[in-house]
Amino acid sequence: MSNFNLDNLVRDNIRSLAPYASARSEYSGQDVIYLDANENSLCSLYNRYPDPLQQQLKTAIAAIKNVRKECIYLGNGSDEPIDLLIRSFCNPGRDNILVFPPTYGMYEVSAQINDVAVKKVNLTADFQLDLPAIMQAIDAQTKLIFICSPNNPTGNLIDAGSIQQLLEQFSGLVVLDEAYIDFNASYSFLQQLDTYPNLVILQTFSKAWGMAGLRLGMAFASPQIISVLNKVKAPYNINAAVQQLAAQMITGNTTVAETTQQLIAARTALSAALQALPSVKKVYPSDANFLLVQVDDANALHAYLKSKGIIVRNRSGMVLCDNCLRITIGTAGENRSLITALNAYTYA
Repeated sequence: MSNFNLDNLVRDNIRSLAPYASARSEYSGQDVIYLDANENSLCSLYNRYPDPLQQQLKTAIAAIKNVRKECIYLGNGSDEPIDLLIRSFCNPGRDNILVFPPTYGMYEVSAQINDVAVKKVNLTADFQLDLPAIMQAIDAQTKLIFICSPNNPTGNLIDAGSIQQLLEQFSGLVVLDEAYIDFNASYSFLQQLDTYPNLVILQTFSKAWGMAGLRLGMAFASPQIISVLNKVKAPYNINAAVQQLAAQMITGNTTVAETTQQLIAARTALSAALQALPSVKKVYPSDANFLLVQVDDANALHAYLKSKGIIVRNRSGMVLCDNCLRITIGTAGENRSLITALNAYTYA
């Protein structure tokens, strides 16, 4: 096990921070008369401030994720906990984070916003962690490691053994972004929270749950790490409507598993259709709800699809992604329109 000590990682000013406390966070119960927050008492529905700690929603999430409620942090998308982790544990101008390109860009953006250096170790040619290079890159100021699995934009799972090795050898926080975990048959690292005190897992309602418009992300970690995030977050970071809708989705929705399987089947079909096109050089295997596709000329094909009203992501500027487009699995009609447009492009 790594020489992990959370208290040594937290920034001094965060450790001594007295967070803003609302009366709502100090009391919960039924038939309460709230005269504490200067709300408009003559309106209804959303005139009251939301639960600052989202207790009802966390109870529902804890049940479906099989984790303790105190191990859950909820944010405005996963981008919020990414930012809070960097703000809480990295001293600006001194500390650094470690990322593994090609990967999700918000890790680096959040670090730059917070004046935290970003160290990079490229994935290997098969999009896996280069463990010897990673261990060499880690220094005394490396506080956070961000791993995306399944990775964005490559779509593949990162080898679990490599992740475990980093958890055991790195004395900082390992942040494992599992935004796309529902689109593969692998188990989540959620079951490892009690084993690794330096593990933070990010998941989201934006992908398999189909709630990207609500902006609701989840972070799972030890209660000690979660308490640090709760100190730094805005008092009412998740609005009442989002809390209600997400809770209803969890307790009343039975279609998530079904639609996920439909997307996986559509991913297989779209991959085969793309591989049959002469303009496509390679379709990478995917454990997510998108495909990384290498083509003859990504810039030209991206511009062509845009002219047809089809928006995909040009990832050819990223390391190891030369002439690659990232294509999300759409509806059956959208996927047909894409293939029709690509056929017209190929044979024009």
